[in-house]
Amino acid sequence: MTEPLHPVTGLDDVVHQRVRLGILTIAHEARRVEFVYLRTQLGLTAGNLSQHLTVLETAGLVEVEKGYEGKRGRTWITLTAAGNTALAEEIARLKQLIARVERP
Repeated sequence: MTEPLHPVTGLDDVVHQRVRLGILTIAHEARRVEFVYLRTQLGLTAGNLSQHLTVLETAGLVEVEKGYEGKRGRTWITLTAAGNTALAEEIARLKQLIARVERP
């Protein structure tokens, strides 16, 4: 019988990156989040946030919707079902890692 792999092997590089994990977490909490809010909360430049959103959108974890509020252009980000699942799996792996560290 083989021993299960260490929980770190299940971490998803797309999700686990600090900024992308923050984006997914905020999008999960807010259901629909505005680009400027994300940029401010995560302390990023617009270009840097755009790059991370492109990675997440390409992976099918978020949907990016562009539109207008009045005459001002706006961008909204929504977590997809796959994004919700990926976030939940990442959190579960992180909890497994924490449990290993906190064992007496």
